[in-house]
Amino acid sequence: MLPWKRVVRPLAALLLAVAAAVVPAATASAATASASGTAATSSGWNDYACKPSAAHPRPVVLVHGTFGNSVDNWLGLAPYLTSRGYCVYSLDYGELPGVPLFHGLGPIDKSAAQLSAFVDKVLTATGAAEADLVGHSQGGMMPRYYLKFLGGAAKVHALVGIAPDNHGTDLDGLTNLLPYFPGAEDLLDAATPGLADQIVGSDFLTRLNAGGDTVPGVRYTVIATRYDEVVTPWRTQYLSGAGVRNVLLQDLCPLDLSEHLAIGLFDRIAFHEVANALDPAHATATTCASALG
Repeated sequence: MLPWKRVVRPLAALLLAVAAAVVPAATASAATASASGTAATSSGWNDYACKPSAAHPRPVVLVHGTFGNSVDNWLGLAPYLTSRGYCVYSLDYGELPGVPLFHGLGPIDKSAAQLSAFVDKVLTATGAAEADLVGHSQGGMMPRYYLKFLGGAAKVHALVGIAPDNHGTDLDGLTNLLPYFPGAEDLLDAATPGLADQIVGSDFLTRLNAGGDTVPGVRYTVIATRYDEVVTPWRTQYLSGAGVRNVLLQDLCPLDLSEHLAIGLFDRIAFHEVANALDPAHATATTCASALG
């Protein structure tokens, strides 16, 4: 084996390990839920008989992150929203052949097409004219492709991104090493294109962000944490443009130490900000005490 090949393979494995390390291992119960949808439905979400109320007229579609799935990513936020009267739905996207449970690894433009079809399904079932989208990590960025290129702006009222990699990530500088290892970028692109698309400067992100971050008619909220160790530098999560609100958790509660995983899985301060973004007319102040609500 050539010397550089001895380095390329461990580097690719390291990149995968870094991403996998920030996602919870799928439990047996979550595996059953993801396959059948029964756990999600029984706990109140992915219920296609749900009809949006006058108070919450738009269904909420939850979009998981890289290595996530429609159940594991939302065991905290989905019940939080359904208990507040929202019709809530979640999808799996970006599946690779032979890789169960861990999704969001396929080409992101193809994942956006899956989101488009899912939103149409939800709108048909609920009779609503528009949906709201809430996504974690890649799930907060990928919908922007749907909004910009696949007609989603006509069907979406608001997009809330929790720690989204809107302008890519350098994984704390790790991706800067790729050019020094011939073939590493090609290997990453071939094996897990959904990861390659998220690297700073990728062709996908260049196209996504050309001409501005937003599209007219959609409200955008970004919820970030300064302790994010996956989407780095964390300020690159922010969007610019009309209808944008960028929020830093630590501005709301300096005691909040959540990093990339925690902010999406169980941070009640982030959840409170999500609720405010979905219903700004009835928003209440988000403080450290919101973690108890």
